[in-house]
Amino acid sequence: MTSSVAAEHPPAARYVYHCALRWSDLDAYGHVNNARFLTLYEEARVALMFVGGRAWGVGSFAEGVVIARHEVDYLRPVDYALGRATAEQAPTVRVELWVEEIRASRFTIGYELFDGDVLASRARSVLVPYDLEQGQPRRLSVDEQAFLRPYLLP
Repeated sequence: MTSSVAAEHPPAARYVYHCALRWSDLDAYGHVNNARFLTLYEEARVALMFVGGRAWGVGSFAEGVVIARHEVDYLRPVDYALGRATAEQAPTVRVELWVEEIRASRFTIGYELFDGDVLASRARSVLVPYDLEQGQPRRLSVDEQAFLRPYLLP
């Protein structure tokens, strides 16, 4: 039986998210604080799983997913860059994410964060579906796996 979720997805591709920087993201040196990179990655991941997933008929990620591991490589500082801001929009960074691995009870998301056209950071997160009511990990559903599979890149 083929899931209707898989049939509606484009071929394997990265999910692209543009995230506005906030003045509060900056550290004492005027760069985006290293801890804020995780927040930027989180915004992109939430957009994929909660908004994108729901749009494709998979709302179960919003019911519980926990992070088991983060790994971040900082390649260069990211400035607030007022030159990229407009009167209507703060400066943004582009986060591209994809799925690196899907297992029965966890999956791994890979990310790259771009400051303009320059790669500023790479990261990886291992996520575990979680049953909040029972307080324990759960397995990925068939529909969740079908939703993630088109973003699976080598």
